[in-house]
Amino acid sequence: MNIAIIIAGGIGSRMGQDIPKQFINVYDKPILIYTLESFENNSLIDAIEVVCLKGWIEALKAYAKQFHITKLKWIVEGGNTGQESIRNGVYNLEGICKDDDIVIIHDGIRPIVDDFVLNDVINTCIKYGNGVTSLPYNEQIFVINDEISTKKYIPRETLRRVATPQAYKFKIVDEAYHKAFKENIGIQGASYTNTMMVELGETLYFAKGSDKNIKLTTPDDIYLFKALLKLKKEKNNE
Repeated sequence: MNIAIIIAGGIGSRMGQDIPKQFINVYDKPILIYTLESFENNSLIDAIEVVCLKGWIEALKAYAKQFHITKLKWIVEGGNTGQESIRNGVYNLEGICKDDDIVIIHDGIRPIVDDFVLNDVINTCIKYGNGVTSLPYNEQIFVINDEISTKKYIPRETLRRVATPQAYKFKIVDEAYHKAFKENIGIQGASYTNTMMVELGETLYFAKGSDKNIKLTTPDDIYLFKALLKLKKEKNNE
C-alpha cells in the first residue's frame, strides 16, 4: 500500500495573507486541493492522509468533498513545527501500515506533482527503502566569506537539490521518528525527514525531480504557479 502524507500544518506568514497559504484560492480552488488532486489522480497512490493546521480541519473536509478527493482517508492535526507535523502523520498510521508499505511525504504547498516524479520516487523506494525527489544545481554555488565576499566555491556537479515528494518504507520512517524525538536528533529548525534521516545515519537515494514542482512561499510564487497552470491548460487544449 502506498499512502501519501500531505503536510499542510503551516501558517505561511511570508505570503502576507489573512488565511494559511495552503488554503489561498487560485482560480477558485485552494492550493492544497491542487496538491491533493495530483495524488488523487495517480494510480500508484492508494490513500491520502493530510496533516492539517488546527482550526482548518472542517474546511479541508468540505473542500475535499467539493472537489471529489476520494482517497483522503485521514486528517491529523499538525504540530508546532514541521517535524512535529510529519511525526503526527507518521504516528497516526501505526497499526494501519505494514512494515513494507510506502509513505510518501509531500508539502501541501507544492501543488504541481507530475506523475513521472511521483512514480519514480515510489519505485526508487521499492528498490532501496527510500527515495527523495532531486534535481542537479544549474548555478554556481559559493561559500560566504563575509557579508560582501567569497573565496571558495562548491563544484555544482557534487550537489543535488532535494525536495518533496519523499518516499520511505513505513517501518524505517516510523522507527526513525521515534528515535529522533527520543534523542533530539534532526528535529530542530528547518530540518525535514530527509535531513533527519541523514543525521540518523541513513543513506538516501535520489529519484527524479521537476522544476515545475515549486514551493509556494511568497506572492511571486503564486504568479509563477498561475503561469504554469495556464501553460498546462494550453497544452491540454492543443
